[in-house]
Amino acid sequence: MSQETWTAVDEYLKDKLIGIDDALDAALTNSEMSGLPPIAVAPVQGKFLQLLASIHGAKSILEIGTLGGYSTIWLARALPEGGKLVSLEYEQKHAEVAQQNIEHAGFGDRVEIIQGAALDTLPDLINDSRAPFDLVFIDADKQNNPAYVNWSLKLTRPGSIIIVDNVVRNGTVAEAHSDDPNVQGARALFDLVENEPKLDATALQTVGVKGYDGFVLAVVTE
Repeated sequence: MSQETWTAVDEYLKDKLIGIDDALDAALTNSEMSGLPPIAVAPVQGKFLQLLASIHGAKSILEIGTLGGYSTIWLARALPEGGKLVSLEYEQKHAEVAQQNIEHAGFGDRVEIIQGAALDTLPDLINDSRAPFDLVFIDADKQNNPAYVNWSLKLTRPGSIIIVDNVVRNGTVAEAHSDDPNVQGARALFDLVENEPKLDATALQTVGVKGYDGFVLAVVTE
């Protein structure tokens, strides 16, 4: 199977199950015109995140890695009245573009973007009224994924969900001697999850418009 086939199938699924979405399409267009890298989640994965948050009944969501706010909008759509989403973004330009996209989508009152290094801003959320969070979506720099999961454990409760994106790395996660820091970050993440008694987790490989990758889905158990 080829990337061309994976992309064609993703486009077919998007047309059938999502269709035209003005707010999300505008977010992608504005992000591209603003020079942001084209690394947002695929539309079908965004819809998966929304459905998962909705099924879980998440009222408080934490996102680590905002980019242009595309996945943020998907997650915000799952929030009930009064629900809140906090998104952490390192790059100031990305945060500014995301704010525009989120406000255009109508979620400015439900989403707060905190700009700065996540490892610096996560401690400030410990005593936040929105914590503990019902769902955490981690899609940021891969080297720090283990640290992000450790912080997520401090900011969640039993039954909360933690999702970590881009953990398969085109299959290179299986290469123990890889010198790619992103691969080593993914492997360190799996080592952590394997030995963390507070997490019950699985991982799925994915193919599509974004290539060959995968994600971890974990439930906090205690």
